[in-house]
Amino acid sequence: MKHPRDILLGAQGAAGVLPVCDHYSGVEARMVKSLQLQADMTEEFGACVFDVTLDCEDGAPVGGELDHAYMVAALAQSTQTAPDLIAKGLRRRVGVRVHAVDHASFEQDVSIILGRAAHALSYVMVPKVESVADVDRVVAAMDSLGPAARALPVHVLIESPAAVHRAFDIAAHPRVESVSFGLMDFVSSHGGAIPATAMGVRAATDAETLDQFHHPLVVRAKMDIASACHAHGKVPSHCIVTEFKDTQALARSARYAAQALGYTRMWSIHPDQIRPIVRALAPDAQAVEQAAEVIRRAATASWAPVSVAGVLHDRASYRFFWQLLERAHATGVPLPEDMHSYFATPSLAGVAV
Repeated sequence: MKHPRDILLGAQGAAGVLPVCDHYSGVEARMVKSLQLQADMTEEFGACVFDVTLDCEDGAPVGGELDHAYMVAALAQSTQTAPDLIAKGLRRRVGVRVHAVDHASFEQDVSIILGRAAHALSYVMVPKVESVADVDRVVAAMDSLGPAARALPVHVLIESPAAVHRAFDIAAHPRVESVSFGLMDFVSSHGGAIPATAMGVRAATDAETLDQFHHPLVVRAKMDIASACHAHGKVPSHCIVTEFKDTQALARSARYAAQALGYTRMWSIHPDQIRPIVRALAPDAQAVEQAAEVIRRAATASWAPVSVAGVLHDRASYRFFWQLLERAHATGVPLPEDMHSYFATPSLAGVAV
């Protein structure tokens, strides 16, 4: 019997389901703590609910890029040796952000880190991508390092108006799995034409400030990137919220990014941001139960149209509710017992859990 993912998604499901939170860490001590938190939360939720991206671009001190790359490679290698998680079939997800393709350390980062630890990585994040040619250069550097590196997807960070203009072409690249929006550089690249407030989040009682969710140029860029990703079956990843002590602002931002702008993933820059992001992007229990009932009835009807609670459903709505169940699973939300078998089949072997 075919799996719901194969029946309902087809090519749209090619990118799989990524954890909804992507946590960045660039200092060794913080990297170690982030990786330990990931191990703890993976065991707690029964799924890897956030990625850890080991950061070379912002993490490496000037002049210390070589040592930093070796350190990142060693940390990445160590992540897949957690016996408790291995025994439970839970795999960690760790990525690396290398320097931009026009940086002197780009080739060095790729050669050292992927040459030593490609087998332990889940993706490579590349900042300041301007064009498809940049992605091709990244892929060529990776592919020269052997099968493990050739198997890795590329995540890209779009940070300029010109790159936003090319977002659809970039998202269409077959090795690109996710596209992120670089808020701070995007605002800075406008030469003062966008106010500094657009790099922040306004208070809930503030109806005037043009923050990152209300400045038209910033919102347009976010929507273009999300639209490009959904057009090509890729994962749109929302930018940072710098007010990391304000968990309410973070939760509001994450919900709005997901519900109004179409983002299914979001960056974290502080451990305190991880749980609020996961909660904000996870479906609630009532939605999960509704989705399970629709999928249950659809499967019984061999995916022909059915009526549930007086509402007609067909494959279009089945697709929506199946994807909701996938997101619930990826965020550790409990599923009804009869839904568990869908997430233990070979059909989901490529899905991040």
